[in-house]
Amino acid sequence: MLELKLKTELIECGTDEAGRGCLAGPVTAGAIILPDNFENPILNDSKKLSKQQRTKLRPLLEAEGLAFGIAHVFMEEIDKINILNASILAMQHAIDQLHLVPEHILVDGNRFKPYKDIPHQCIIKGDGKYLNIAAASILAKTYRDAYMEEIHEEFPMYNWKKNKGYPTKEHRAAIRKYGITKYHRKSFRLLPEQLHFEFDPK
Repeated sequence: MLELKLKTELIECGTDEAGRGCLAGPVTAGAIILPDNFENPILNDSKKLSKQQRTKLRPLLEAEGLAFGIAHVFMEEIDKINILNASILAMQHAIDQLHLVPEHILVDGNRFKPYKDIPHQCIIKGDGKYLNIAAASILAKTYRDAYMEEIHEEFPMYNWKKNKGYPTKEHRAAIRKYGITKYHRKSFRLLPEQLHFEFDPK
């Protein structure tokens, strides 16, 4: 059973990101403040839910959350500042979107940087422990998936609609065959045998 939040007496937001290990597309973060009476029988870590469950939960979370925010950090920025910094930046940008200022931030994972003067706590596997982080993980995942499905139409040969930019065999085979696009993260090891790519934005 997931706890609603860590600091029960404070306005607390949960935050999480999606797409950190992908070869293409942005890293996307969600942040949300849930009401103190919030309950949901299926809400859990987004990775443990089906696409159908996540799709069903997203409008419910947006309607019932006291405030929520979404932010993408794109490939150019990831290549410039590295994926860890980009993930933290995405979470901070998502918190920026909240119209209610949190008094405490609950972060999935083990790394974060001070945000304004609001105290935060990192929780490893927090999306399986706290509802506010689980809710943030669902927002991050559904918004990122929607973005990847959109850009799939531009470059269908990579099948981002299915693999969402993760390093599947199929995705790597397409990179080997077609090269890379403007959506690929050039600082990542896109192929195991990679030396370098000639960048072709197509």
